[in-house]
Amino acid sequence: MNTTLYLDAWKRFVKEDVLDSARINKLILESWYRCKEEKVNPYLNRGRNLLTEQQLHTLRDKNSMLIEIATPYLNKIDQAIKQSGMMALLVDPEGYVLSITGNEKTLNDARKINFVEGVRWTECEVGTNAIGTALQTKEAVIINGAEHYSVASHQWSCSATPIFDDSQNLIGVIDVSCPIDYSHPFMLGMVTSVAYAIEKEISRRNYQKELELIQQSAQLSETRPNKLFIVCNQKQIVVAASKSFRERRPQSIGMNLTDLTNNGYQIDFETPFFSKEGNCLIGSCFYLSELPPLNKYTWSVSQPATRFIFKGESGISEAFQNTLKKVKLVAPTDATVFISGETGSGKELIAQAIHDNSPRKNGPFISLNCGAIPKDLMESELFGYVEGAFTGARRNGYKGKFEQAHKGTIFLDEIGEIPHPMQVALLRVLQERRITPLGSMKEVPLDVRVITATHRNLLELIKDGDFREDLYYRLNVYPISVPPLRNRKEDIPFLSRHICQKNNWNNVDIDILLTRLKDYQWPGNIRELTNVLERLNIMLPDNQPSLDILDNSIEVLKINYPSIPPIIEPDDFGEDEKQLTAREQIQRDLMMDALKKTKGNVTAAAKLVDIPRSTFYKRLQKFGMS
Repeated sequence: MNTTLYLDAWKRFVKEDVLDSARINKLILESWYRCKEEKVNPYLNRGRNLLTEQQLHTLRDKNSMLIEIATPYLNKIDQAIKQSGMMALLVDPEGYVLSITGNEKTLNDARKINFVEGVRWTECEVGTNAIGTALQTKEAVIINGAEHYSVASHQWSCSATPIFDDSQNLIGVIDVSCPIDYSHPFMLGMVTSVAYAIEKEISRRNYQKELELIQQSAQLSETRPNKLFIVCNQKQIVVAASKSFRERRPQSIGMNLTDLTNNGYQIDFETPFFSKEGNCLIGSCFYLSELPPLNKYTWSVSQPATRFIFKGESGISEAFQNTLKKVKLVAPTDATVFISGETGSGKELIAQAIHDNSPRKNGPFISLNCGAIPKDLMESELFGYVEGAFTGARRNGYKGKFEQAHKGTIFLDEIGEIPHPMQVALLRVLQERRITPLGSMKEVPLDVRVITATHRNLLELIKDGDFREDLYYRLNVYPISVPPLRNRKEDIPFLSRHICQKNNWNNVDIDILLTRLKDYQWPGNIRELTNVLERLNIMLPDNQPSLDILDNSIEVLKINYPSIPPIIEPDDFGEDEKQLTAREQIQRDLMMDALKKTKGNVTAAAKLVDIPRSTFYKRLQKFGMS
C-alpha cells in the first residue's frame, strides 16, 4: 500500500475512528489501536520526554555493556549510513536513545522533532514508530511515512530490530532512520545483521565470564573453607560453594539461589565478583547461615529470603558486621539516616547499600558532596531553577538534586559544610517535603528518602554556632557509624583482594605484606589502602615476584609504621626520652608524623591520630614536644 493511501487511512482513523483492516498491515493496525487506547496525540510534532544531561549520563552507565559491545558494529556501518543520508541509533529497553550517529543533515532534521540522544521514543510517547513498535512486539519492523501514528514522524522511514541476551531478555534496540525520500529496503537487513552480531558477542562474553567466575570461586573456596557461602552467576544459579556448604548440601551446584533460601538457609550478606578484564559484575558471593530447625518449615512455606546487597567488601570484622546489621534494620524503612565516619571509610557505600536494600531500590540514587559545591551555587544545585532565573541559566531550566531523586534516595555527603542559610532551607524541605526552584513561584512536592553523612563532629559545630541544632535532630533519626580501617584490620586482606580485583590490578601477595599493613594506623582509611595498592600495581611487573619490592615496602610505599619507629637521636628529647615506655614512644612517633603531615596544625593532627585535641596537648607537654 502506498504512502498516500496510508495517509488517507490515518486521517479517517484519527478523525472518525474508522479503519479498513483489509487494506492496513496487521502490525500497523494493531499498533494504531494501542496508540488510540493510550490516548497518544496523533498531531504531536516532536518528542516530549527528554532526559537531562545527568540523567542521560546515569542511563549510559547503566547500559555501559550494551554501548561497549554495540559501538564497534555501529562504527562499521557508519560510513555507509552517512553516505546514504541516514542515521543509526542505539536504544535502551525503556525506549531511551543512548546514542546517534550518521549524516549531519539528517541529524539536523531529527533535532527539529527532538529525535535526539536522551529522548524516549516509545509508542506511548510518540505513537507507532519502528523503535517503540519493535520494543512492543519484540520483532524487527520497518515503519514508513504515514504508517507512523504521530505527525512528528510522517516524513521519516525507520527500521528497528530488538536485541536479546542469552536468557531472551530484551536489552535494547538498533534503529536506522532517514527522511522518507532516502528510504531503502536494505535498512531492515542492516539493523537485523547488526543486532545478530551484538547478540553473538554478548553470548561469547557471558561464556568467558562464567569461566572466570568459576576460577575466582575456586580461589575463594581455598581461602575460606570453613565459611558457609555460595557463588552465583548473574542468573542466580550456584556455580561454586565453600567446602563447609558442600558438605551440608553436596548437590548445591546448579541449584537456584531461591531454592536454597527457601529450604533452611538465609542470606546474611552479599559481595560482588568483578571481571579482571573490563571491571564488570560477573556474579556474587552469598554468605549464608542456617535457620533454626523450628523455623525451617515455616520459612519454606512463607516468603522467600530477601538477599542483602552490598557492593563493597564486607570482610569479617565484628566492628563492620555491626554496621551492616544496622543497615539491614533501617534499609526496609523510610527513616532519615545519618552516617558518621572518617574520610575514606566508605560512607557512600553504606548509603548505597541502604538504597539498594530498600523499597526505593528501583528509583534514583542521587549523591552530592556538599563540600565540593561553591556556596553561591548550592541552592540551585539542590533545588534547581527555571528558565531565565539568572544570567547563564540553562534554556529549559534545571532539575535540582532533590527533584532528580524523586521516588528514590538523595545522599548528602559532608553535610557539615553547608552554609547557614542553606541549613534553614534544608530544614524546611525536610519538614514540608516540598521545594521551590529558583525563579519559580510553584512548589514541587517530593517523595524522597534523605541520607546524610559527615566526617565532622556536628555536636561541636552546634556548640560553635556553625550548625543548627534543630536541623541536626531532623537528620539524626537513625545514626550509623562506619568504623575506621584501624578498627577493622582483620578485613585488610579481603579489602585488598577486592580492590585489586575490582580495578584489574596485579594480585599483590598480601600475606607477605600483611604484618606491616596491620601495624599501620591508616589515617586515610580504605581510600589510602587503595592508593597503596595502586602504587604496588604500578611497581610490580607481571613477571616480577612480589617479594623483591615488598622487602623494602616501608621505603617504597612511603608509610611510617609505628611498629618500626624512625631512628631519633637521644638528644632530641632530653632525659625524658629514656623514661618513655614502648607504648608512649609509639604515641609520640604517631603525633610527630601527624604534625609533619598537617604542617604543625594541632587540631588537624589530633583528628589524624583520632584523639581529642585536649589529649593531644597534654601528650605534647608530657613528651616535651610543646
